[in-house]
Formats: sequence, structure tokens, C-alpha cells
Amino acid sequence: MQLRSDHFTHGQAIPPANAFCKIGQPVALSDNLSPHLAWKEAPLATRSFVLMCIDFDVPSKPDDVNKEGRTVPADLPRVEFVHWLMANIPVECGELAEGACSDGIVAHGKRAPYGPPGSVQGRNDYTGWFAGDADMKGEYLGYDGPCPPWNDSLVHHYHFRLYALDVEHLKLADGFTVTELRAAMDGHVLAEAELMGTYTLNPALA
Repeated sequence: MQLRSDHFTHGQAIPPANAFCKIGQPVALSDNLSPHLAWKEAPLATRSFVLMCIDFDVPSKPDDVNKEGRTVPADLPRVEFVHWLMANIPVECGELAEGACSDGIVAHGKRAPYGPPGSVQGRNDYTGWFAGDADMKGEYLGYDGPCPPWNDSLVHHYHFRLYALDVEHLKLADGFTVTELRAAMDGHVLAEAELMGTYTLNPALA
């Protein structure tokens, strides 16, 4: 099974238009368009697809994050940050246009994000990130793109993973978590494909 995008290749930079933030003074909000994705060569027994986008390079401690005069060290242990979870993508679907599932930033989060008919979308980790921000806090569903710390000494890697499943529907409601999705998928994955893109807001690394 193969997964690709018209706008970036595996291991290359994700365009700012597909990110939550872009380089500014020090950062600015960006277009937050969900990226174009297309896939093919799924197993014949495929009945539905699952799509995830996860950044595994997120600092495990916030002490230095986005603080003037400080740098997030490269050797700091890293954790995952969920940017997109979508399940029950119909087997007939093999492509998502740019912006098809996210077109801009929605304060307090998208509650009913666009997706292929019958699909359900989970909660991303901006829900927790903005929990203490009165202007932005809320439940963030669907896709919200990269916004790594502008003072991070590491370029972040965003893993778009597509899974072909042997069932048409997982018993998940909108707002499910990555833990719930992984549990529901267990034992049903026929194949998977990955497209990894990079992104940084550190001008020294861009």
C-alpha cells in the first residue's frame, strides 16, 4: 500500500499552508489546511481505512518551550502529540484534496470537521495544549497542523499513517482518543503505509 501527497514527499518539509503556525515574530497563525493525501494498492480484503498524523518529537517538559533566550535541548526526552485521527474512511475513498478536512483555524476547536461520508474523527492534542487559554480552549477534533516550539533545536517529524482494516466500522464516536482508536483497531489491520513530513518554526533550522 502506498501513501503520497502532491505537496510534499516523504522526509521533506510540509508546506506552511498545511501548518497551524508559520514563522513570524516569532510565529504567526497559518492556513491550517489539511494536506492532500492519496493512496493505492490496498489489500483486496480491505473494508475501511484509518488515518493518523502524530508528531513524536514533542518536548516531554515545557520548561523551555517558546521562552525568549532559552532553547529546547535536542537531548530532552520526547513524547507524541496527536494532530489527526480519522476512522471509518470508506473503502471507496482513495484521496483527500488539500483543505478537504480542515480549512483554517477554529478557536475552541472544530466540533464537526469535514470528512468522507461515514467517517468519524477523533480528538487531537490541541485540546490539552489550549486547556488554560480562555481564547482558545475547547475540544479540538479532526486535523490541526504543525506548530512546534519556535525555539526547539530539533526539526519535528510528522507521521501520516494510513491503515487498511478488515472491518467496515469501528465502534467509535466523534471525539475518540488515540488510545481508544488503537484498541479498536487491534487485530483488524491488513496493511499500513506512511508518509512523513518535517516542520520547524526555528529560523535557524528552516
